[in-house]
Amino acid sequence: MDMDMSSMDMGGMDMSQSEMHMVFQNSQSTPLYSDSWTPSTAGAYAGTIIFLIILGIVFRLLLAGKALAEERWLDAEMKRRYVVVQGKLPVAEQVSTDSFSKKMTLTENGVEEDVIVVQKKTNHLRPWRLSVDPMRAFLDTCIAGVGYLLMLAVMTMNIGYFIAVLGGTFLGSLVVGRFYNVEH
Repeated sequence: MDMDMSSMDMGGMDMSQSEMHMVFQNSQSTPLYSDSWTPSTAGAYAGTIIFLIILGIVFRLLLAGKALAEERWLDAEMKRRYVVVQGKLPVAEQVSTDSFSKKMTLTENGVEEDVIVVQKKTNHLRPWRLSVDPMRAFLDTCIAGVGYLLMLAVMTMNIGYFIAVLGGTFLGSLVVGRFYNVEH
């Protein structure tokens, strides 16, 4: 199977290899997001670079904001009061009859106290809440949108844009990186 990469037909669009940049280039007239955003001067190119740095910082701010919001929502959920329903065992009785609970003695500064250590059985799915889930969806959408904009900037293969995205990521993580934990 012989594939000639010098010219490709992609769904009616004829793209020659001279139009596809597969290596980094340093042109100051690389379009960003559309043909109307094509820097024509060194100042316009510098403005585009600054925009990408700020966008990288905004991306990290959004990640930190979401992590802080998730923490706040979890704290609010844990402080929520629950009502005992007739016919159901109260939590104290459930804990004392639970096979996963263990009676232990806790000692601190010479004072002993009998405690019951409870093991979590399964993952608890949080209920859908109007006060939380629309905001979570909005934040996730903003994070995805900004992430895709950064990805498109890197895909131009312009070395200046690439370094600007990395610089914005670095600065954003430097400022707010301690507020979120990335788990991938």
